Amino acid sequence: MLAEALRHWGGGDDLWIFGYGSLIWRPDFDFSERRMGRVFGWHRALKMWSTINRGTPQTPGLVFGMLPGGSCQGMVFRIAREHGHGVLEKLWQREMVNAVYDPRWLQCRTEQGPVKALAFTLSRHSPNHTGELQPEEYRRIFREARGIYGSTRDYALSTFRELQRMGIHDRALQRLLHHAGAAEPQTGD
Repeated sequence: MLAEALRHWGGGDDLWIFGYGSLIWRPDFDFSERRMGRVFGWHRALKMWSTINRGTPQTPGLVFGMLPGGSCQGMVFRIAREHGHGVLEKLWQREMVNAVYDPRWLQCRTEQGPVKALAFTLSRHSPNHTGELQPEEYRRIFREARGIYGSTRDYALSTFRELQRMGIHDRALQRLLHHAGAAEPQTGD
């Protein structure tokens, strides 16, 4: 999959990456520019099982995936062409450990104009897609699930706080945090 992403990018222009979860607040790569952006046809959802980063095989946690439908506001990062190959390799080690994401090149709208950016999407047919979870299940996961990068709860709250800081109001995430007992103060939305 990495070879396919490298081939699709081609290396002739700067590389763009779309972040919608932890990449927003912890990109772990150098970038030349970052912009707020929106992709259409996909939305952010805390519906992907994590048995390494935010949970274990015994107590799976959750991470964000982008599922079909709606739209998603996030951050696009521009990586200078000469650093693109190295950044993609590093990003693959982080995001594709279990090869559960479907990397896609998506059109992303920014105030400065559209860019085509690599995003890590999730199929509803993936065995790592949770399907619908009840608030009690989210509460249990937030209480118990911890992986090498910390807890699911902290991950979801960090993403929510950074989205708020950027002026992005993710009402679905706010409701989920509230129903799961990990709510931030209501912002009036």
